[in-house]
Amino acid sequence: MNLRQTIEEIVEKHLPDSSHFVVDILIVEKGPKKSLKILIDADHGINIDTCALVSRAVGEEIEAKELMDTAYIMEVSSPGVDFPLSSRRQYQKNMGRNLKVILANDQTIEGKLTEVDQRGIYILIKKKEKGKKEIEESLNLPFAQIKSQHNLHRS
Repeated sequence: MNLRQTIEEIVEKHLPDSSHFVVDILIVEKGPKKSLKILIDADHGINIDTCALVSRAVGEEIEAKELMDTAYIMEVSSPGVDFPLSSRRQYQKNMGRNLKVILANDQTIEGKLTEVDQRGIYILIKKKEKGKKEIEESLNLPFAQIKSQHNLHRS
């Protein structure tokens, strides 16, 4: 098991309950100190107190187990709205938001996230056909075809 996986297990152990989840663990070596960035979230949002509690507990366990061999800076936070969604659970949390999705073939699609299932997401897009009024259409986008996405704004 590598350091990232070990830290992820420690973080999961110290989350308050099952509504909280790990989004990402980033270990970056910049100069003489490592930077450990832990991104967590919750189904109904997260607050700074939870981040502080997780930070303290995880920091204590990392120190007790001597997992980091050099000085490091640790930050525990939630991903910002500009952070790409990376898991089905994050997509579910962002239902109803407008997304800009870039597919593997570099096609860009903008629309409202309306559904998430095991295979992908459904985006409601607005189309204007020649000579007709604007209509809405639901597109199924498999996870395997999604290269990246960005939140646009809350609807």
